[in-house]
Order: sequence, then C-alpha cells, then structure tokens
Amino acid sequence: MHVQIFYLRKRRSTNNCVKPSNMAGSTASYDRLKEVKQFDESKIGVKGLSDSGITTIPPFFVHSPETLADLKSSSKTLVEIPIIDLTNINSPQHRPNIINSIKTAAKTWGFFQVINHGVPDSVLDSTIQAIKAFHEQPHEVKAKYYKRNEGHGVMYASNNDLYRAEAASWHDSLQAWMAPKALNAEELPQVCRKEVIDWDSCATKVAEAVMELLSEGLGLVGGKFKELTFSESRVLVGHCYPYCPQPDLTMGITSHTDPGVVTVLLQNQVPGLQVKHGDGWVDINPVPGGLILNVGDFLQIVSNGEYKSVQHRVLANGSKEARISIVEFFNLSKWRASGCYGPLPELLSPDKPAIYREFTPQEFLENFYGKELDSKSLIEKITIQN
Repeated sequence: MHVQIFYLRKRRSTNNCVKPSNMAGSTASYDRLKEVKQFDESKIGVKGLSDSGITTIPPFFVHSPETLADLKSSSKTLVEIPIIDLTNINSPQHRPNIINSIKTAAKTWGFFQVINHGVPDSVLDSTIQAIKAFHEQPHEVKAKYYKRNEGHGVMYASNNDLYRAEAASWHDSLQAWMAPKALNAEELPQVCRKEVIDWDSCATKVAEAVMELLSEGLGLVGGKFKELTFSESRVLVGHCYPYCPQPDLTMGITSHTDPGVVTVLLQNQVPGLQVKHGDGWVDINPVPGGLILNVGDFLQIVSNGEYKSVQHRVLANGSKEARISIVEFFNLSKWRASGCYGPLPELLSPDKPAIYREFTPQEFLENFYGKELDSKSLIEKITIQN
C-alpha cells in the first residue's frame, strides 16, 4: 500500500529517530496537515502502521514535551479505585451500604469497579474477542467502515479528533450510535454484530442499576435518572491500542474527562488506563469479571458538584498484545422543555445554591466536537463565579 511504503521509507530516512521537537509544524519542511490527511485517507489506522513493522512513529503522533514529561514524572501510588460488590443490590439490608459505597466513590474518585453485576463471564469474553476480531481483519475489510460522520450509524476511524488535536494518539476505534435512534443491525460489521447488540443490552442494564444507586445517593428516588432519560442516548466504542514501537513519545488517549452521564468500560488484561487522583496518576488494574464505571461531566453538573468527573488517560501500548477496551457512553436523550440543562432543582436550596449555570444542547455538542479531547472545559465555562 502506498501510504505504508511512504511511512516505512520516511522512517528509514530518519535513522529511527523521532524527537518531540519534530512535532506538528516545528520545522519548515514538515507539512503536518498533508501527512495527517494522507494517513487518514489510507484508512489503515495505527493498527495498519503497527502491523507494517515500522520502528518509529510518524511525527504527528509525537506529543509535546510537557505531556511526555508528565508521563515520566507521574507518581504511581499503591492505592486502587474502589471495588463495589453488587451481589445484594436488591436486599433491603445491604442496599443502603452499597448506595453509600457508590456515592463515596463517585464523590472522591469519580471511578469505581463493580463485580457480581449479573453479566456472565462468557458474555464479557465474547464481547472482547469480537471487538478484537474486527480490528484484526484485513485492511480491505475494515476500510469500508472508515469514515468521519460522528453522531449516527457506525464509524471506524483512528482518533475522532485527528484534525483537531495537536498530536494524534495511538488507537483505532469502532463506534456505533445505538440510541436514541435505533441502529440498523445490518450496519454493524458481521464479525462483531451479535456481540455489539448483546453488549449494548448488558451494559445498559448495569448502567441503569448503578444510576439508581447514584440517584438514591443524592436523596432522589431510584428511578429519577431513568425518568430523565439519562440512559437513552448511547454510543458504544470498541478501542484497539496496538503495539507502539515508541510508547514513550505518544499516548494511547490523552488526558480527558467524559462529557456524558456515566460510562461503562469493559477491557482485556493489557494495562494502560490511568486515573488522576490527588496529585498523581493511579494505574487501573481490571478485576477479572469486573466492569469499570465513571462519572461524566454532565452528571457532575446535574448533581451540582456532588459527584465528580475526573481526568483519565491511556498510555501507549508497548506490549505486543493489543489492548482492547469496549466503552459505552450514556447520556440523556430528552432535554428540558426550556431547551437548557443544569443542576437538578431538587438538589438546590439556600444553603446549597447552584454552582453551575444552565447550558444549551448546542453548547454541549460544540464543546465536545469542536476541539480535541480535554478535561472539564464545559464545566469551567458554566461555573458560576462568586
């Protein structure tokens, strides 16, 4: 393939040396946009680059010295995100303790793992294997799904913010917008069609059960979030982080917070996910059979800051085995009649006034799709200054 040959030849000519200073536009001879466009139009993704045997990464994947320095100096603590057992979720005796555990985790960590959530291990394994199988297909098979039409249908691409980010990250993604508009199953790749549909159903059940606990943790009725359609807008993303020959020069995914209500994450055992906690980054070690959930910016806003969305990132994968993660993002589908959203009125009082102003759907969407991934930028824009 032309673009593979181009990269291989270009890498050899640099004597296998790519430095952070070569990043986006740092030399007059380097046309970043041209190379990004050529990579995008090749539709091979980073999996294709990795499989081609390159030993250095293209310059537009090299991140800034500030980002790279942060990786090297990051303090990895020995603490772990909370693990919450949902075995007795419907027990009047045990449910209050589970609610309190999830409330505390959502306030202090923004991330937690759940075990005994009701999804069989066989379903977890088959979902991971199906997404892996998609990414391992020949380029010619995957290429017909490669596009950039975010917001509906099915899309396979490398870096949803490829043209918006200062530096690209080392991952490819299969994205499927499952709801509120029902996705035509025939649009999904056959190699993972059944598993994606089944996983959407399973992940939704887990998310709605956890949302009930989060709602009750705020003193609301358990069904409040579902009534407000907080789980009706869903997008499923199957990430692949293939082997990277220079993992110290790039990222798997840069530091960011999720924009929606909650996120459900299923992943294989290849490490890389980190969560910001206090002044350092904590490695997230998946528990066999567990699922990871985290608070999104929208939930932080509607809870009036009671629950916290937190920064997280994925390191570039230096392992020969690909890291596979299946992420499902949950958000509301029906906005208020006023066309705005903000902290839930039930949570406000003279002692606890709103700390965020209301915002519109346009603000919400433009904030996410109009720039590269970042952390809490919408929250920063709508925070009420005292």
